[in-house]
Amino acid sequence: MPVLPFLIGTICIFVIAYRYYSAFISTKILVLDSKAPVPSKTHYDGQNYYPTNKWVLFGHHFAAIAGAGPLIGPVLAAQFGFFPGFLWLVIGVVLAGAVHDFILLTASIRHDGKSIAEIAKAQIGPTASVITSIAILFIIVIALSGLGVAFVNALSESAWGSFTILCSFPIALGMGFYMYKIHDGNSKAILQATAVGVILLIAAVVLGKPVADSPYASYFILSKNQITIAIAAYGFVASILPVWVILCPRDYLSSYMKLGTIAFLVIAVFIVQPELKMPPFTMWIHGGGPIISGKLFPYVFITIACGAISGFHGLVATGTTPKMIKSETDARMIGYGAMLLEGGIGVVALIAAASLYPEDYFAINSSSEKFSALGMTTINLPSLEAAIGEVVRNRPGGAVSLAVGIAQIFSALPFMKKLMSYWYHFAIMFEALFILTTIDTGTRVARFLVQEAGGKIWPRFGKTDWLPGTLISSLLVVLGWSGFIFTGSISTIWPLFGVANQLLATISLCIGTMYLLQLKKRKRKSYYFLITFFPMLFVGTITVYAGVLNILGYLKHLENPVMFIHFTCTAAMIACVGAILLLAGLRVRANFSS
Repeated sequence: MPVLPFLIGTICIFVIAYRYYSAFISTKILVLDSKAPVPSKTHYDGQNYYPTNKWVLFGHHFAAIAGAGPLIGPVLAAQFGFFPGFLWLVIGVVLAGAVHDFILLTASIRHDGKSIAEIAKAQIGPTASVITSIAILFIIVIALSGLGVAFVNALSESAWGSFTILCSFPIALGMGFYMYKIHDGNSKAILQATAVGVILLIAAVVLGKPVADSPYASYFILSKNQITIAIAAYGFVASILPVWVILCPRDYLSSYMKLGTIAFLVIAVFIVQPELKMPPFTMWIHGGGPIISGKLFPYVFITIACGAISGFHGLVATGTTPKMIKSETDARMIGYGAMLLEGGIGVVALIAAASLYPEDYFAINSSSEKFSALGMTTINLPSLEAAIGEVVRNRPGGAVSLAVGIAQIFSALPFMKKLMSYWYHFAIMFEALFILTTIDTGTRVARFLVQEAGGKIWPRFGKTDWLPGTLISSLLVVLGWSGFIFTGSISTIWPLFGVANQLLATISLCIGTMYLLQLKKRKRKSYYFLITFFPMLFVGTITVYAGVLNILGYLKHLENPVMFIHFTCTAAMIACVGAILLLAGLRVRANFSS
């Protein structure tokens, strides 16, 4: 099956959507004003509220939202075939995901950079705020664990990968001090730091091979538990440091590495024109697959937990980004535009995975027992492993198969055939950077939420510049998501993550709908709220359905403590969403009655 019609079609749809649909939302519905006050200036504190260049902030926001989800989810969903995932990625991001991010970012800017829970309080009521906070704390911990376990699986026992990622930390620190302390964030310094940072990061990838082949390789070979501890420590430190020290420059650096890689991958696809070897639909659309046991509907919508729409984005859009935005009008590019790019990443990831032979794809993403039961024989995998220099079969989770697919496309370019091993490890680094930038921002956003909740009991705890409160709240969040990683696997955490993420999207769309309804007072047309209402109905219905199916599965294994926790979390999240929707309905009814 040729790939170019799908890729060209995706680009055209996204360009049209940004040019017209986002402009309609910006000018007709939200009426963004470049002269309106923004939280980064009205509440400036030099740490969390900090006016930031829109391109730097775009990089930070994109890096924060574009975690493992748009990479791993589409790869895992390829089990159902290429076409279902492709349709959901393209349609979902234009009509639901990008609208979700754009509306929430604008709402937060106009609520002094407050979190989604505080916006719920203003739009629905105090009870909704409490329930939203509870739901978010459940969901964000699960989401970070879902992304974290993919990071752990990708880097465990890999000296090359660990060395490269370790080098990214001092590079980002140097960039932060150069851009913001030495040159006070001027554009020239940002360009200089970016150029040097990208060169150093590429050098770290290249140097990873001699390090991995040296006697010192053992220092960089880490077990899954050691990597879990390492990313927990990083998440804790990054969440308490000022944003300019490591979070913003590191996310900025990694975002443009990501964008550069995706752009290069798109160009490579045009040149190589790999054949999509995965059929449009597979025999597992009715369930019983080796990777995802459920049916195409509803599981494709929660497996692709990001890329089409992601509730986690609501935390970023009402967390760090609105506190750093310089102008209301920047929200269109940062909110709608960044999400379109994430959707594009999901499509490219799906293409890379679907370019593998199905037999090789399932050999990588299944355990040896499950693959043997399929009765399949690998086709090109032995030669791929020889070129990469590592055994990649029976490594489920999506990350490895994606890296193999990317490396296969890049090595098919002229003069690139002998660089397969470098391209594979570059792709692993590329995926790991996606995940880390979500870990640091997600932990910081969760810390804000914990402090807001604690501040209702003890006002001083709610002050984000009070160090003891910052340390305690960050530690609680990190312990929560790292605990899930220690006790779970990709097969147990990802379905839970998918349901949690899309339930949060339902809550966010509900709050966005309430915000648009109150804009009637500013003489907006009353039916504009439908741009979030219809996506809320669709996403909410399919996700609750998937959650109920998961619960029925958990009921069979409640003697297992991990399954009991998953059962409890899923049931609690569904209950929270139901309560939010009920309270929102009552508020609307009351407003219409008055």
